[in-house]
Amino acid sequence: MKHLRAEFPIFAAHPGLVYLDSAATSQKPQIVIDRMNRYYAEENANVHRGVYELSESATRAFEGSRAVIAAAIHASLEETIFTRGTTEAINLVAHSLGQIVLKPGDEILLTIAEHHSNIVPWQLAADRFGAKVRFIPLNQDRRLDMQEAARMVNSRTKIMAFAHISNVLGIEHPVRELIALAKSVGAATVIDGAQGIAHLPVNVRELDCDFYAFSGHKVFGPTGIGILYGRKSLLDRMPPYMGGGDMIEKVTVNGSTWNILPSKFEAGTPNIAGAVGLGAAFEFLKGLDLGKTLAHDRALGLGLVNELKRHFPKVRLMVEPGPDWIGLVTMSHETIHPHDLAAICDTEQVCIRAGHHCAQPLMELFGLPATARVAPFVYNDENDMDRFVAALHKAEKLFA
Repeated sequence: MKHLRAEFPIFAAHPGLVYLDSAATSQKPQIVIDRMNRYYAEENANVHRGVYELSESATRAFEGSRAVIAAAIHASLEETIFTRGTTEAINLVAHSLGQIVLKPGDEILLTIAEHHSNIVPWQLAADRFGAKVRFIPLNQDRRLDMQEAARMVNSRTKIMAFAHISNVLGIEHPVRELIALAKSVGAATVIDGAQGIAHLPVNVRELDCDFYAFSGHKVFGPTGIGILYGRKSLLDRMPPYMGGGDMIEKVTVNGSTWNILPSKFEAGTPNIAGAVGLGAAFEFLKGLDLGKTLAHDRALGLGLVNELKRHFPKVRLMVEPGPDWIGLVTMSHETIHPHDLAAICDTEQVCIRAGHHCAQPLMELFGLPATARVAPFVYNDENDMDRFVAALHKAEKLFA
């Protein structure tokens, strides 16, 4: 989408840059950068506490961003909590929800394809409350084995947590089926939407999930800011995750009471500039047709897959494309380590990801320490994919 590329100043700053690592973090459009700069230049004050106009202006900007984001995901304002990102959001849920639903012998059901941020918090919660973490396996085509998932769900299942889209496979999980399984036994559902939010329309009411978490930097926004959607009936019952300013109603020497939602879960001075930047990112997102952008990403990914199959017999793909695939291409090479491939690509100004992608259980399933990942996005085109292919040819010649 060449008309969009001009919106991202990094490409003017680095002529010839091919950025294919958007699953790790997206580039930022000028509208986001300008909005954050304007906050610091013209509106800088703390929010909620001040009774002077500058503080009230900052508060309006901060809460205005919350309103834009809440409307985009079809949540209420009190259910839309600012966090530092997906990781903090899931840790919040694991810590606070665990206190009201988990007891010894209970089970937390994840998928084997999860990011560490949707594994480690649940392992910590299981250790704390005496619960057990179990993992839904993949079937032969590396999609979730839903028959096995149905067998694993039982009366001890209290929480099911899963990604909307796998950051390694690029596969959209059948989240509605997973939510239905959870509801059949009264389990709470937590969706890691870090990859989903940038590629798919998200309507938490239609999904009927209990929690949905995502990071701003995956969806054109700044780092250090994210969102947790939580069902109000659960948020009301959950204890605070952190204590401090703004999350309290009253503090005495004998104890404290808590503020109303969402402030109950927003202790301390928030990332105000990040929040207004994320609001601007969602304004930018509103101007995109997500159906067209997803088709664009898939087309680029499919073109690369076909090229790899035709001309690179030593390349092994981690998953075959299908209608549930977003265009992300993860691969290994028989003779080139992923880190070496990424280093060669860098000499050609091509940015790809190499490593375990914070998904070591999945890498262990593959029998690999690491893979290389190419993640096309709205500002990429066929020339970018050709540049990666040329870099791969160069790497094969060097490592022949």
